[in-house]
Amino acid sequence: MRFGVFYELQLPRPWGEHGEHRLFKEALDQIVLADKLGYDYAWEVEHHFLEEYSHSAAPEVFLAAAAGQTKNIRLGHGIRQVIANYNHPARTAECIGTLDLISDGRVDFGIGEGATRLELGGFDIPAREKREMSLEAAEQIANMMVMDPYPGFEGKTFSMPCRNVIPKPMQKPHPPMWMACTNRDTIKVAASLGLGALAFSFVDPDEARAWADIYYGIIKSDQCVPLGHRVNANIAMVSSFSIHQDREEAIRRGHEGFEFFGYALGRMVTQDFVPGRTDMWAEYIERRGDRTEDVIKEAASQAPGGLGGIGTPDDMRAHLKAMQEAGVDQVIFMQQAGNNSHQHICESLELFASDVMPDFKADVAKREARKAQELAPYIEAALARKQKMAPIADKDIPVIPAAVSKPQVNQTAAE
Repeated sequence: MRFGVFYELQLPRPWGEHGEHRLFKEALDQIVLADKLGYDYAWEVEHHFLEEYSHSAAPEVFLAAAAGQTKNIRLGHGIRQVIANYNHPARTAECIGTLDLISDGRVDFGIGEGATRLELGGFDIPAREKREMSLEAAEQIANMMVMDPYPGFEGKTFSMPCRNVIPKPMQKPHPPMWMACTNRDTIKVAASLGLGALAFSFVDPDEARAWADIYYGIIKSDQCVPLGHRVNANIAMVSSFSIHQDREEAIRRGHEGFEFFGYALGRMVTQDFVPGRTDMWAEYIERRGDRTEDVIKEAASQAPGGLGGIGTPDDMRAHLKAMQEAGVDQVIFMQQAGNNSHQHICESLELFASDVMPDFKADVAKREARKAQELAPYIEAALARKQKMAPIADKDIPVIPAAVSKPQVNQTAAE
């Protein structure tokens, strides 16, 4: 099993003068630590205008900074908003290619579309059309990263002329592609398109098994027709994360922030929001009360793993074993949430790496090799079903006229 860390860059109110600066610097320090400790992935989301919930509006900048400070950890857009209203597809292809080069081929490319009126309305995106817009753009982004030159495109949601989109990524044909998934329906979509599933829902092992069965069933069927030029058959699921040798302390350090993550997400989708004025943290604390002590009392009688990724190393081990047996390939830890402290996050990362990670890393290469061998014929068949964009013939590549016309010869001077 692989392990990742995940960043929304949450910043509950009230905001101090240097709150955002500290938030970004601490998150980068955590990724540097995760790289040293042997974590496999660092995932960064892209959201716009989602105050408190996510201050991560420019993940390409954040991940570039992380690339310069790390050596091994993979850097994932989890996800990039690919609809042209957010980011023109050519700009996304350029950013992914650039990041892949400067990171020595460590990029994973997750695609998404946004879910809240704050984002969609801010960029004039019709909610009912966002899936179609996202998939159209994502397919062309993959083509842009592969084709030399890109022939051009006239679609429903964007168009562009023939251009050679550069730089090309280091990974060939392009970095692994993923799709944000929140339910069984989106799991089906991701599998049918040969995309990795970034499952941003907190589910129990039974539901995780159901998702994995659905996903890999489609990967192995003729329903799988790749969106990109490779198949990335993987399921990654987000988990809460706060680990300490004392279960009660782990709950005190992490449960409140984890709950705020869920509260804020639900609130932005279902309730009105006043930009610059709505105070979600104050609302959450008022409604929550002193729930932490109640959670501690409830956890006292629970079996190991009962609180997901919150608890002792034994709790975490039981939680991850259940997810592994369900067919999950990667668990992504939601450790930076609410007001969880930088010190506690780093301590959790260190304890997990020393006491839990070795149990799941020992046979990861063998497991992945067996999986690759099993899926190879299905992936080959899926790629054969893909109808690739036809390359443009040399004779049809347009000549782009110069912006300035040729200078006129001064007849008088010439004479």
